[in-house]
Amino acid sequence: MSGKVATAVSLFGELLITSGLVLGLFVVYSLWWTNVVADREADKQGDEVRDHWAAANSGPGALDTKDGIGFLHVPAMGNGEVLVKKGTSSKVLNDGVAGYYLDPVKSALPQAKQGNFTLAAHRDGHGAKFHNIDKLRKGDPIVFETKNDWYVYKVYDTLPETSKYNVQVLSAIPKESGKRKPGRYITLTTCTPVFTSEYRYIVWGELVRVERVDSKRTVPEELR
Repeated sequence: MSGKVATAVSLFGELLITSGLVLGLFVVYSLWWTNVVADREADKQGDEVRDHWAAANSGPGALDTKDGIGFLHVPAMGNGEVLVKKGTSSKVLNDGVAGYYLDPVKSALPQAKQGNFTLAAHRDGHGAKFHNIDKLRKGDPIVFETKNDWYVYKVYDTLPETSKYNVQVLSAIPKESGKRKPGRYITLTTCTPVFTSEYRYIVWGELVRVERVDSKRTVPEELR
């Protein structure tokens, strides 16, 4: 009987070890390998957008929303440039990019005379482009780059935790941030706490100026 018990305990222990290895591999896949794959894809897509810009000989016009409308630069997050594309589905965000909302509240685009440019990106896995969103403070710059313009925003408020169903944070006038009048705003959203998707972390910014892109694509002083 003791031999059978010992065998059963041994088998159970092996199962636990195997389960632990499988779980460990899953964590590695989720938090490391998906980042590697997403970063490669994001770099590829970003290069394609810049190649498209370089090849285009047309003058200023509407943003091309087909492949990507531009690049987000947030120095405080320390993640370089982030390609911004249309939509916030997993299919879009899993490629290591940020996406602008089409629903439940449709985002304004940066060139609109007023509205809220609302963006989402993953915080962990799949590129984790907004992983360091909690590093942003009031006054920090958020710069959006298009083919023809640099849009320079400054953070004016943050909301460290809110319900995933709180769509008011995406409103054209984000009243939860204290605003009461139409303006030109930007909103960054992602999951929180880290490694979960229970709540949302929100950062609001307001446009302070627009700079034309020169022939050398000289970056705004906030990015130097």
